[in-house]
Amino acid sequence: MFDFLRHKVFELVAQVANETGTKAYVVGGYVRDFYLNRPSKDVDFTVIGDGIEFAKLVAHKLGETKNVTVFKNFGTAMIKSDGWDIEFVGARKESYNLDSRKPKIASGTFEDDLSRRDFTINTMAISMNQNDYGQLIDLYNGRDDLNAGILKTPLAPGITFSDDPLRMMRAIRFASQLNFTLLPDTLQGIKDNAHRIEIVSMERVSEEINKIILSPKPSIGFGLLFDTGLLHLVFPEMALLHGVDTINGLSHKDNFYHTIQVLDNLCKASDDIWLRWAAILHDIAKPQTKRFVVGEGWTFHGHEDKGSRMVKGIFKRLRLPLNEKMKFVEKMVLLHLRPIVLSQEIVTDSAVRRLIFDAGEDVFELLKLCKADITTKNEFKVAKFIRNLNVVEEKIKDVEERDRVRNWQPPVDGTEIMELFGIKAGREIGILKNALREAILDGEIKNDYDEAMRFITNKGIEIGLQPN
Repeated sequence: MFDFLRHKVFELVAQVANETGTKAYVVGGYVRDFYLNRPSKDVDFTVIGDGIEFAKLVAHKLGETKNVTVFKNFGTAMIKSDGWDIEFVGARKESYNLDSRKPKIASGTFEDDLSRRDFTINTMAISMNQNDYGQLIDLYNGRDDLNAGILKTPLAPGITFSDDPLRMMRAIRFASQLNFTLLPDTLQGIKDNAHRIEIVSMERVSEEINKIILSPKPSIGFGLLFDTGLLHLVFPEMALLHGVDTINGLSHKDNFYHTIQVLDNLCKASDDIWLRWAAILHDIAKPQTKRFVVGEGWTFHGHEDKGSRMVKGIFKRLRLPLNEKMKFVEKMVLLHLRPIVLSQEIVTDSAVRRLIFDAGEDVFELLKLCKADITTKNEFKVAKFIRNLNVVEEKIKDVEERDRVRNWQPPVDGTEIMELFGIKAGREIGILKNALREAILDGEIKNDYDEAMRFITNKGIEIGLQPN
């Protein structure tokens, strides 16, 4: 018997199964995750009969009758108990129309129910029945595939992926999360059916992309997305990064493989999905800004500015949030070259102040992105770049401690300026506030109220204003 059947729901399901003469099984992801040593509180039960009525009987024994959600159209019911999500469904078989991934559902056998699942590693089941309680049922050798680290479909891949095209994204996500291998026929099945991803909502596609981004080594997933042709359909801007041009014997690097290496590098330093999105998009405008200049070679001038302006359109199409998270990504893309430029020059306090001012609270996240952006195979160059960026980081800490310009607010505001000169809101206020900001960033005066008031007074007199 399995030692993970510890929650009281398993015992109660077995009781209901015995009392009603209904066959019941734990199926799918919960069983898979047990073998992968991944704790889970999300458990699915398949019953040979009415899943909704069975769920209600279990909920009654659990004392959770008020926490049952029924999805009548799908023949499923969900119970929430002690932080667990417990779902029941009657064994079923499915059929699909070509223009929809929503199946037509009919009652089926236990074997029908297992065969409709996406991968063999998700077809494993544990009996909840009295005669063989706790025994593994593995009709499709899912445990062998799990041990071998391979992804296979229980039916022919063409059928599995054509029926529900989202399974193609799930296959690649599992490969990326678990570092599993897609067998050649599974990979070919995705290539043959890639075009059918167009019937899947972008919200569901982006959900899988985000899970790939959060996997330990996202380059596995994005490499497979590119190789199967899915990336060209769901994220064409990223697919355009692929390829190398050569003129006069001079080539640029492949920006697709550079990007996914940057992403992998960043994953070692941060699990923030939006910083990881910034890594994906930091060079997204290089195809549009690529130029060959005789005597100079390949250039991508302005790709950081254009890339930043592309972020909103990409987020909108991928149904990602158009909020502060998006603005953070825009800022990271726009600024990603700045610390690198500073690391190659004499680092002045003024340049550091301006970087801190522009990056605000995210300045150290920006440095993580910059360090991840070092992908040269020359270990000497890597060490040099990292050393230089560390110098910039220490300079930032030093300047910030002295000058406090991160998330800077002017020490003298517009209201105080109007009171000082007895004027109304207008053009002069903007001129004086801009001059004050530049003086502080250039180090002409300290970020201090008294010095700021003296500066504003003198600058106001210069432009013809008289203090009260």
